[in-house]
Order: sequence, then C-alpha cells, then structure tokens
Amino acid sequence: MEITGSLQEMMFTTEMPVIIKLTEVFKADRDSLAPSTKSRYTLREVFINPEHVVCLREDLTLKRLLEEGVMDDKLDQRQTFTKIHLQRGHSGIDITVVGAPVMIQEQLFKSTKNLLKG
Repeated sequence: MEITGSLQEMMFTTEMPVIIKLTEVFKADRDSLAPSTKSRYTLREVFINPEHVVCLREDLTLKRLLEEGVMDDKLDQRQTFTKIHLQRGHSGIDITVVGAPVMIQEQLFKSTKNLLKG
C-alpha cells in the first residue's frame, strides 16, 4: 500500500500545536489562602491549545462578584471575564479567564490566521 505525498507529510509532521498563555480566575481552597486574604478567587497562568476550544462566552457571574468586591483587589472594576469551554475527548471542561470574549478570541486564533495567510 503506497501513501501519497500529502498524506505522508500530514502523518509525519513534527509541527507543535500553538499554545496560548492566559490568566485564569479560579476558586481557591480556604486552606490554601493566607489568613489576610478576603477573596476566595485568585489568579494563575493557564496555557490553552486553541484547537480544543469549543465555545467562548462572557462570564457575568464573575463580573457581578467583582462589582460586589468579592474578587481580588488587584482587578480593575471595569474588567470582564470569559468562560472557555475546552473539549477533552468524551467530556469538556470550563475555565474562566480575564478578558472580554472578543479579546480572548483574538489571542487564541491570531496565530492560525497568520498561518493561513502564509
């Protein structure tokens, strides 16, 4: 059985997937927080493979919590949040990141646009 050139190139490509760094907002365990911390929400870096993104939508719940003063004091009151649904085989996972959906979409897919223009 002979493999055609383009199929062979696809099978043996060593190109790494594009990974994008974002800032995730997550609910921390009370035990892991410092006693002086009033917020249960904290920030951490997260790295996303855009190929696994299924859906982006604004997270209005976190926006409301920020306005109520429940979130980290370091965040500006005008900040918006995006919930990202990631596909994981048979199931998915939702994470919330700092930034508006349009801004997150641009960050996730700008590298793919550049490759297509190529």
